[in-house]
Amino acid sequence: MAQVDQNTPLTYTPVVYTAKDFKSDQYVRWCPGCGDHGVVLALQKAMAELGIKPHETAVISGIGCSSRLPYYMNTYGFHTIHGRGAAIATGVKTARPDLSVWLASGDGDSLAIGGNHFIHALRRNVDINILLFNNRIYGLTKGQYSPTSPRGFVSKSSPYGTVEDPFIPAELVFGARGRFFARSLDVDQPTLVNCLKAGARHKGAAVTEILVNCVIFNDGTHKHLANKEARADKTILLEHGKRMIFGKNLNRGIVQDGFTLKAVTIGEDGYKLEDVLIHDAHTPSPVLHTMLAMMDGEELPMAMGVIRDVQEPCYDESVERQIAEVQATNSTRTLRELFLKSDIWEVK
Repeated sequence: MAQVDQNTPLTYTPVVYTAKDFKSDQYVRWCPGCGDHGVVLALQKAMAELGIKPHETAVISGIGCSSRLPYYMNTYGFHTIHGRGAAIATGVKTARPDLSVWLASGDGDSLAIGGNHFIHALRRNVDINILLFNNRIYGLTKGQYSPTSPRGFVSKSSPYGTVEDPFIPAELVFGARGRFFARSLDVDQPTLVNCLKAGARHKGAAVTEILVNCVIFNDGTHKHLANKEARADKTILLEHGKRMIFGKNLNRGIVQDGFTLKAVTIGEDGYKLEDVLIHDAHTPSPVLHTMLAMMDGEELPMAMGVIRDVQEPCYDESVERQIAEVQATNSTRTLRELFLKSDIWEVK
């Protein structure tokens, strides 16, 4: 048996993960062509690039097509019940703040039956990473309109067109005091991977809205943005500290026009590069972030990338610190100690 020189320090080779390390052995049961395939691939790649340990990661989901995602991850996972994924994820992160906790949820799962849990996870600023799949339809239950379906949308549950106005996820996130919001298309892998990585690095609730295509019940719902020919003019990739420039020739920009935003062509009508706004994802005020997130791809390009990234105290760390402070002033450590402490208890 070889002798080990105790004076020689041990060396460790850091583990380098690849996307394959996060793939489970389960057959992926999504329809061919579904945008969800792109999301799980982006998540596996993002986790590998972050160096997240699979055994220190938990992926939670509710109910819906997107909520099958935990089966395809080589991590801990919990496929919960409809709309309750955010509540379960909150419990997991609060009980085990050392874990990296992710929530996979759809527009119906999070914004309808799960709306209450969703907004309070954001208000509390629980350190979980939320993947909000938005295909503007209920896919698993076969094609009913969802909270993000546009007014007039014809579906199995609205044969004459829905008479409701939809939620705009970013607006709901900011209204619930959300500190992080990003957006990407399912077909834009580089942007999606970067958004997921930025969300994971953010301490607190991080929402990444993913515009996903449902090939069966709502095919082409985001085609005006996803089409490669139109994408350069219909979307703008926001990057902190960089000017808001877009267009096929990168000659268009976003400027402030009174209390609104305006898309201009640089070099025309007196507009110069210096007039184009510089994106500040870290400013505490949500006013400009909201204006940017509300751009719809028509008169103004739809904003992609990290729109808001503001650090504030998060719920799970605050709870852990509070418990430690209380324990430091209380000698009783177990329920048994409490029972044996006295024959009399006074309730005040």
